[in-house]
Amino acid sequence: MKRPKGEPPVSRRFRLSHLLLVIAALYLVFISFKFPQFLESAAVLNGDDSYIELDGTKIRNSEDSEINKPFFSSVYKDTFHRKLEDNQNQDAPVRPSKEPLEEERNGSAPIRPLQHRYGRITGDIMRRINRTNNLSLLERMADEAWTLGLKAWDELDKLDVKETAETSMIEGKPESCPSWLSMSGEELAVGDKVMFLPCGLAAGSSITLVGTPHYAHQEFVPQLAKLRRGDPLVMVSQFMVELQGLKAVDGEDPPKIMHLNPRLKGDWSHRPVIEHNTCYRMQWGGAQRCDGLPSKSDEDMLVDGFRRCEKWMRNDIVDSKESKTTSWFKRFIGREQKPEVTWPFPFVEGRLFVLTIRAGVEGYHITVGGRHVTSFPYRTGFTLEDATGLAVKGEVDIHSVYATSLPASHPSFSPRRVLEMSEKWKSHPVPKHPVQVFIGVLSATNHFAERMAVRKTWMQSSAIKSSRVVVRFFVALNPRKEVNLMMKKEAAYFGDIVILPFMDRYELVVLKTIAICEYGVQNVTAAYIMKCDDDTFIRVDTVLKEIEGISRKKSLYMGNLNLLHRPLRSGKWAVTYEEWPEEVYPPYANGPGYIISSDIAKFVVSQHGNRSLRLFKMEDVSMGMWVEQFNSTIAAVQYSHNWKFCQYGCLVDYYTAHYQSPRQMICLWDKLARGRAHCCNFR
Repeated sequence: MKRPKGEPPVSRRFRLSHLLLVIAALYLVFISFKFPQFLESAAVLNGDDSYIELDGTKIRNSEDSEINKPFFSSVYKDTFHRKLEDNQNQDAPVRPSKEPLEEERNGSAPIRPLQHRYGRITGDIMRRINRTNNLSLLERMADEAWTLGLKAWDELDKLDVKETAETSMIEGKPESCPSWLSMSGEELAVGDKVMFLPCGLAAGSSITLVGTPHYAHQEFVPQLAKLRRGDPLVMVSQFMVELQGLKAVDGEDPPKIMHLNPRLKGDWSHRPVIEHNTCYRMQWGGAQRCDGLPSKSDEDMLVDGFRRCEKWMRNDIVDSKESKTTSWFKRFIGREQKPEVTWPFPFVEGRLFVLTIRAGVEGYHITVGGRHVTSFPYRTGFTLEDATGLAVKGEVDIHSVYATSLPASHPSFSPRRVLEMSEKWKSHPVPKHPVQVFIGVLSATNHFAERMAVRKTWMQSSAIKSSRVVVRFFVALNPRKEVNLMMKKEAAYFGDIVILPFMDRYELVVLKTIAICEYGVQNVTAAYIMKCDDDTFIRVDTVLKEIEGISRKKSLYMGNLNLLHRPLRSGKWAVTYEEWPEEVYPPYANGPGYIISSDIAKFVVSQHGNRSLRLFKMEDVSMGMWVEQFNSTIAAVQYSHNWKFCQYGCLVDYYTAHYQSPRQMICLWDKLARGRAHCCNFR
């Protein structure tokens, strides 16, 4: 019997039915995995906050869940809490996903790890499902800093309970360090080409490097091209050897305590040179250049009896016949004459060199091949014990490094040397009455010396001692747990540090600025709020007089104002169009020291709470942006500009001086006590 043509074969029906069963089974498996996420999303959208997860942990909704990371104030341990907030301004640079909010006034709250709480925004539900998708660079930085901060705080609690060996540095016990170190070229090449010197250097310490400079290569110099003379292509062969301090915060280079830069093919001078310098908070000092001419042998120019620059052979200087005749005549008449030997430039392309840096009493002495080449005097503000790293950069192959006669301990790690645990440096509790100015000082975790210098100088002003002005340091966490523990002890003793619960990054300084505004209007009832850095010296009484010259009926934005500044689109501080789409910045005051009235600070806090605060990685530009928004929507703002709020260094009759080392702070305070607002321009 024949089968009708339209009837499909049994095997074909069998395969089709099995295929449908397989698809149905896969669909059921998919639903089973996605159903919990569906329930969670539905719960959040319905306002049920039972699902508040951190690493998959379910946290019940309660009033206590609003209390998050604690920080220390003058008389009690308070708390910070955060939300992941929705960025409603889609055209603006995106904001970090987590920001510090208001301080809870529960003085007896115990220290607890943060409970990460998310809001009822649909976009945030998707972010919780996949935290890495659809996040800007700034958001990812904040998210990572927050997660690392939680971990660091948990470790800090454990250290606090167990009192482990790291606490020896808190109690002032010296840290034991090796008396010598060695490293091969291969070991140094790993990572950032830095040799760690755990206890720094001491007088008599020496570091010897064996290496070979690279052969010169061509580089294009735009400055020469603009001059329209000569060839813009130059031959370059140079390298840098640097003694570095501890890195302050991410985004800043570590301080360069001694910078040695041999330039084998020269620079703009077209002659081989060796340059020395220092760099603090990314600000270079005056360079010492050695170009083959001997430096003066005056007593005040010598370093431990050595010239700062020795003489070497130069092609542009040739002994004349007359000078040789004169020399012969002096010998003929019997006049005593010292024989003089002139050596060539100590570094040659492709040739091995042995360079030694020795720490003397008055400065560093550099010898190459056993011959003294240069000496560089110590600069005030840079100490030998702070030289905890040796970095080598540039066109050179290092074969080996040896460090000898190193100190056995690092006294700066002891609070007995850095932190003076004295009652007279403690801060008063936050007053219950209104104050005239609240000053928030941005500081890095390991800036113990900077904070101590501020306490001993301008924080002793009469206005601060009488509680007309209140000062607090705002500090985030450090990757080193022992540094965090030391900072926690410091905060508990002095009562002037607000600990923010995220890992410190330069790009997240704007979060500290928001915290200063919130603290100033919620914890302290201040008429004005000032923000500054821990290397800023403030003439408090003079700043108060400047503020009093403005009517209190007006909103105030005071500082060293910048108008029509354009963002840099290339280089180290480049700002992309995604980060800042406009061609110019709004008027903004330089970050080292500016003042806003309390109504502007309340506006910032309110906008922050409404999830409509536009953020930018440069905190001073962000503040200018917020003030401009307040000026155009709420009330007219009195913009008050003065150059005496110094951006770089110090000016006579300054209001604030920036980039001041701890020793410069002491010097400025001493001069101010004698009635002179003069600068201390040294390091």
